[in-house]
Amino acid sequence: MTNNSLLKMENISKSFPGVKANENISIEVNKGEIVALLGENGAGKSTLVKTVFGLIKPDSGTITIKGEVMEPGDTAVAIRHGVGMVHQHFQLVPVMTVAENIMLGDEPHRGAFISYAKAKQVVRDLSEKFGLEIDPDAVVEDLPVGLQQRVEILKALRKNVDLLILDEPTAVLTPQEIDELLEVIKNLAKQGVGIIFITHKLREVIAVADRVVVLRNGKMVGTTSPKESNELQLAQLMIGREVIFQLNKGVANPGDVVLEVNDLQVRDDRKLMAVDGLNLTLRAGEILGVAGVEGNGQRELVEALCGMRPTVQGSFKILGIDVTGNSPRSIHSQGVSHVPEDREKDGLISSLSIEENLVLDQYKSEPFAKGWIRNLGAISDYATEMIKKFDIRTPSGKTPISSLSGGNKQKVVIARELTQDAKIVIAAQPTRGIDIGSIEFIHNQLLAERSTGTAVLLVSSELDEILALSDRIAIIYRGKIVATLDSTNVDRTKIGRLMAGASS
Repeated sequence: MTNNSLLKMENISKSFPGVKANENISIEVNKGEIVALLGENGAGKSTLVKTVFGLIKPDSGTITIKGEVMEPGDTAVAIRHGVGMVHQHFQLVPVMTVAENIMLGDEPHRGAFISYAKAKQVVRDLSEKFGLEIDPDAVVEDLPVGLQQRVEILKALRKNVDLLILDEPTAVLTPQEIDELLEVIKNLAKQGVGIIFITHKLREVIAVADRVVVLRNGKMVGTTSPKESNELQLAQLMIGREVIFQLNKGVANPGDVVLEVNDLQVRDDRKLMAVDGLNLTLRAGEILGVAGVEGNGQRELVEALCGMRPTVQGSFKILGIDVTGNSPRSIHSQGVSHVPEDREKDGLISSLSIEENLVLDQYKSEPFAKGWIRNLGAISDYATEMIKKFDIRTPSGKTPISSLSGGNKQKVVIARELTQDAKIVIAAQPTRGIDIGSIEFIHNQLLAERSTGTAVLLVSSELDEILALSDRIAIIYRGKIVATLDSTNVDRTKIGRLMAGASS
């Protein structure tokens, strides 16, 4: 153990029923060092760092922080040792201000009363020290997701953190926000903070990591550095097989128009016009990618088309039938499948099993039910088939959905939505927050839908994904489609300019 060593994990093992999450893993992190923890969803990354932060007690092994062996399974002890953690899902109170969130539970007082002025000054001092500019008076729910992530980081750094754990910090960020966060991470390391950076995005690893530790199926399978490897080698180490980055999507054979949107207007949650006179057409057997900087009406468009949000004006037709304002069930019955942007909120019910989630929109229909009686055997058989076909990593279909990794949860949603002979698949951020192996799998599933004549509306903030899959690309800006381009020989720079509001 060196003098610069912040963390030393030796032979850490942890098992859950039916799953060996970590097996004899040993890692060291030094002051000012960025260690990327890379692996597929379900590889054991989050379990490992939760043992450092005291959220999970390992079955065996030791954790040493700054030369002192730490009592496992106690978050308060970890915090006293200078460990901070930013979780994959934000731990913020939306209706509170930035200052209130950062100081929550440890508010400064003036006499018997909480001093909001002192709290704001603490936030300003932290912002200046770490180069993370933020308005202390801003209400968290009004902030873009990138600034909410900044609040989470400041909240962790306030505790005099020496070791900062970032668990999938870029999963919900736009490309611009990701670049900003990577600069923040590098600046923190320059100030001596040791960082464990969990991700499955290879570009980010190459951009910021000093060392890369790769996990697969709960075991450490390699340690390398960006200087010694490239994205292809890291992907192969992570997945355990060759990964094909370049999709062979073939030539599309578009058919009839199956979705027609005319002058659609939709308000957001703040009652502002998010979709403002939008027009588009989607044909059978094609993938139409909607590209844009997040927050330009994509979410509201998808929710309106799926019956989840009321429209203000305009209309949309499915197979020539006007379904504007219809219920989600009615629109689903017209042949629309929906892969939602937020799988936790809109795609799954966390208290139910994998089996139950796989039949959420079919549980009243044969063969899964006859009248009021559910056919549990048919549901179980179907789940077994889907688990195998979609490579869902789980010991059983009866496992609670909440116990799955993000990538495996997404595969459950994909399995349910792409096996219903839909005429239209609306896929919103279908690969957000999942690993490269799962991304490759889901991309191939969407291409398979297209090849059978299904129309796919792909909404993604990942421009690489749009370019890889789309036959046509519709650029959305301030609630309007400002251009629709053929994807062959498309100018990436031009798309970027259009996404930013340029006229050409």
